[in-house]
Amino acid sequence: MGGLLHGAAGSKSFRSGPIGQLTEYGPALGENVNRHKNLSLDPVFAPAATDPATGDAPGHRVFQPSTSRTFKRLQARLRGLVGKAIEDFRMIEEGDRVMVCLSGGKDSYTLLDVLLSLQRSAPVRFDLVAVNLDQKQPGFPVHVLPDYLTALGVSFHVIEQDTYRVVKRVIPEGRTMCSLCSRLRRGALYRYASENGITKVALGHHRDDIVETLFLNMFFGGRLKTMPPKLLSEDGRHIVIRPMAYVPEREIERYARARQFPIIPCTLCGSQQHLQRGIVKKMLTDWEREFPGRTEAIFSSLGNVTTSHLADPQAFDFGGLEARRAAVVAALQLAAPAGGEDTAANATPISSGREPWEEL
Repeated sequence: MGGLLHGAAGSKSFRSGPIGQLTEYGPALGENVNRHKNLSLDPVFAPAATDPATGDAPGHRVFQPSTSRTFKRLQARLRGLVGKAIEDFRMIEEGDRVMVCLSGGKDSYTLLDVLLSLQRSAPVRFDLVAVNLDQKQPGFPVHVLPDYLTALGVSFHVIEQDTYRVVKRVIPEGRTMCSLCSRLRRGALYRYASENGITKVALGHHRDDIVETLFLNMFFGGRLKTMPPKLLSEDGRHIVIRPMAYVPEREIERYARARQFPIIPCTLCGSQQHLQRGIVKKMLTDWEREFPGRTEAIFSSLGNVTTSHLADPQAFDFGGLEARRAAVVAALQLAAPAGGEDTAANATPISSGREPWEEL
């Protein structure tokens, strides 16, 4: 992958190096933050007085990260999968300033945590800044993320933009809000990136998100496309990366439970009833239960595409097949012995290595 990702000969890759140990902090959330499935905080995050010995701020309690072998294996696996995605798609290079979009959900917390850990042992130097968009959603605990990031010592910025009121005004009651909400969020984040020298915008989408989006586009858009691990924004000004593209959601859930992140439930879009994404997620969950490994197989197919066996004339030159065949026949005729029989007609068929049904 070149010198930027691997460094000099013998240096470490993004997947190597010691497992980082981050001290965790838990802001006191209060009763207005509901528990989010099994990923919510336990009572260890109750308010604590300032410790004169350590200087911990009021409302925080420091606790040690899990040291169990199971957790260390899980942490190493996530580091490996994220590191592999970074290498495969050249997501992060020397001198990059990476903006980690932090929503307060399990995915973005895990992304930030793993990138901080990798930053310590990566062969290239890069900066991380956590950015949250305060959408002025009623009941949103605005103190949670700033308190958590301050205690963690992470550079961060909170963008304040009342997208909630815009979405509620424009989208009729009962309709899904995701399309408009995501466009408004994207615009605010891109604007901050442009104004602050951000070279990469990191999102917390994982493998299951990518597979779900594939089926959403197939079922409801008639398109074979999904969330790519790396993309260039429509205006060509921003590079968006998804370092957790190889990570299954179930492993993020396990990691978030072990780390006890201060999860903030989203009541704006993800909790809406009857979302098509929820229906697709249930379908994939049922498949995975009946046929373990199916989600991984589907995801692997996205990186093993044969355009000649699909039906998009823009992606493959079907109209040029006759010319290609004529060139092969002409080459065989030139190679035939003088006065010999038709080599092309009598040649032994060469196996393509595919199964019989794949030839048709």
